[in-house]
Amino acid sequence: MLVFTRKRHEAIMIGDGIEIRVLRIGKDGVRIGVSAPASVSVHRREVYDQIRDENRMAARTVSSVEGLAAELRKRLERPAAPAVDPEAARTGSDR
Repeated sequence: MLVFTRKRHEAIMIGDGIEIRVLRIGKDGVRIGVSAPASVSVHRREVYDQIRDENRMAARTVSSVEGLAAELRKRLERPAAPAVDPEAARTGSDR
């Protein structure tokens, strides 16, 4: 991890398009501003973790749905069992 010391209104550049600037320093924390291109997602860590977890769960759901679809396809490809005539089955079991 790279650690910087910055004063109020000083900034850090990441690459050519992301600027992180110290806006305010207080007893409860530091307020920072992030300027980044619209194509770059910027989130607080806890929000990022929640998004990542939800994406993982959605991916599992998709794979389980795909597995279910594959299983249904297999069952549809198997020859169906011959239909049993209920009257014949009843008559045959009475003998």
